[in-house]
Amino acid sequence: MIVLLAAAAVFALDVYAVVLVLLRAAVYRVHLYRPMLVNLGLSFVPVPLSLVAGFGFLLFVHYRSHPLESASVLEGVLAVMALALPTCAWLLMFPNSVYLITELNFSHRVENTPVPLWYDIVQTLALTLSGIANAILSLAPLQMFVIIGQQNGNQVTVESWVFSGVVILLGAVGVYLGRYLRFNSWDVRHPVSMARKLSSHLRERGKGLEALGFVITHATLVALLYVPLFLFAWGSLVAAGL
Repeated sequence: MIVLLAAAAVFALDVYAVVLVLLRAAVYRVHLYRPMLVNLGLSFVPVPLSLVAGFGFLLFVHYRSHPLESASVLEGVLAVMALALPTCAWLLMFPNSVYLITELNFSHRVENTPVPLWYDIVQTLALTLSGIANAILSLAPLQMFVIIGQQNGNQVTVESWVFSGVVILLGAVGVYLGRYLRFNSWDVRHPVSMARKLSSHLRERGKGLEALGFVITHATLVALLYVPLFLFAWGSLVAAGL
């Protein structure tokens, strides 16, 4: 029940953020800032992907636990693909959720805009919180699947925390690449070009230290929000007889 309530709350926050963006244009007669809607849509994509990846993980764990009973080589390959493909897709899309933190720069506001500052504060904060909520909602189920797959009872394992920590850190790296180098998740199709641009960027004076500070700061913020919420959700599931 708590999982459904959490999902409903996140969905409601997403809808609220969309409504505020649309009302901004309709009420104040300004240009609709479509990038916000696009970014919000991209931030939600990791949520369904995480569920697919989670079931792929459980399928892989089942195959690994019963390799000689009835599974063929083809079934083993399919089990690996069921885990690898959605997990890679989810990991590539995950930074789009925490990316919404950067919307707090208010780049959508122009000089002499009729939109009150208080409205843009609430709208942008709702957008940012929805992105963080989407990130948490997509990461938490996968960490739970990792715990369940390890068959350690109701204990939150160190391995699951390492998994989440690495994902959060990579998410912060993705946000930096998206904000400062304008990379998108699908740019991984051109790894050589990405590596060349990143290398050139980091060779600029002070950019390496700036990148490190950005990643650590953003990852720490997400971790501080994620850890207590995950522990609360996991404790509630355990108490409910998971």
